[in-house]
Amino acid sequence: MYAVGSQIARRGLAANLHSSRRYASTLVVAEHADGKLGEATLSVVTAAKAVGGDVSVLVAGSGAKDVAAQVANVDGVSAVLAADDASYDHAVAENVTGLVEAIQGSKSYSHIFFAATNVGKNIAPRLGAKLDVAPLAEVIEVLGEDTFKRPMYAGNAIATVKSNDAVKIATIRPTNFDKAATEGGSAAIEDASGPGSAGKTEWVEDEVVKSDRPELTAAPIVVAGGRGMKNGENFGMLYDLADKLGGGAVGASRAAVDAGFVPNELQIGQTGKVVAPDLYIAVGISGAIQHLAGMKDSKKIVCINKDAEAPIFQVSDIGLEADLFKAVPEMTEKI
Repeated sequence: MYAVGSQIARRGLAANLHSSRRYASTLVVAEHADGKLGEATLSVVTAAKAVGGDVSVLVAGSGAKDVAAQVANVDGVSAVLAADDASYDHAVAENVTGLVEAIQGSKSYSHIFFAATNVGKNIAPRLGAKLDVAPLAEVIEVLGEDTFKRPMYAGNAIATVKSNDAVKIATIRPTNFDKAATEGGSAAIEDASGPGSAGKTEWVEDEVVKSDRPELTAAPIVVAGGRGMKNGENFGMLYDLADKLGGGAVGASRAAVDAGFVPNELQIGQTGKVVAPDLYIAVGISGAIQHLAGMKDSKKIVCINKDAEAPIFQVSDIGLEADLFKAVPEMTEKI
């Protein structure tokens, strides 16, 4: 009798476990501006595809339906949710969090992914608190439905993390995933709605430096300057070098930004932007671990520094021990 009862109990437990399992489905919260889908979102879609199951993309804000039409063509996207509401313009965190929470209440996604940008990092923790789950930050590899890799200690260690939360919320580091193809998809578009403005925060303005240069995180070539540049005017020689290299982007270390040489949107590092270009040229940058965390995945790293003991030489493929004020103009002239 005991054996039979145990078998029935085990079967019942297995049935309950099986019924509690959900088919993997991921919601990607898209970023867009000026009517165009953000490239980082394409990388997040790739990460979502690695989970398995359906991939849905949420586009929120004014003109969402126009952007949703672009997303519908992205390879691997199963459905697009368009919340065409001005309340969600400029990705005000409190408002977008309420929208995603409302959608999750009706759709019950197993995963919710954001790009590891200022927008994603602002919304993901709030959503995690609302849903009572622990978000995973800066995911660099998806190993399965519940297992991920993420950097720790400014990238000096890589942790393999298994999440037991019912909903896996994560920010995805775009530079570690290929961009999904913008053609080949045929996703259905459906309207989505939420509570609108939370009445807690009001967008005032964006102060954005307009440039014809490629976006720092998407540029194939990046020339970055550090404290060794001495002042902001000297960054002009880096722009000249970037132009000669085919219109590369210009970045900076935190030390250069803190010194007021350049605006903070050029900052690369643990507390700035993460880049992984084909070519990264570090000029007058010592190579603190906080900076290395933002650029060490670059395909080819070149450094120019007169201090032979600077840590940047240890991660560089090519190192030039020289006075940057002589070396950079000479390089620019000979290219």
